[in-house]
Amino acid sequence: MYTKSWLVIRDDNKRTFEVVTQHVSENAFSNKVIAMQRQGMRVTSVLLPVTNSHASKDHIKFVGYAKEDGLYERLLKQHMELIQQNLGEFE
Repeated sequence: MYTKSWLVIRDDNKRTFEVVTQHVSENAFSNKVIAMQRQGMRVTSVLLPVTNSHASKDHIKFVGYAKEDGLYERLLKQHMELIQQNLGEFE
């Protein structure tokens, strides 16, 4: 059994991905991604075990996706904006 995993988020609209640091809890990460998906965002989370072939986050690649630094922060900001827009509709 693997004790550590790489947390990867993919933006399926822009075809980009980012390997998020291991300091984020897997549960919190998964919950954030699910919340984004419920708001209609096309994002995917991937948990990759840290193995010899994925010992460094620089070795992680997805076919058809480009690496984007700061993607997770951008998606969190976009998610907050969607939540604020939806709250404005209820007022």
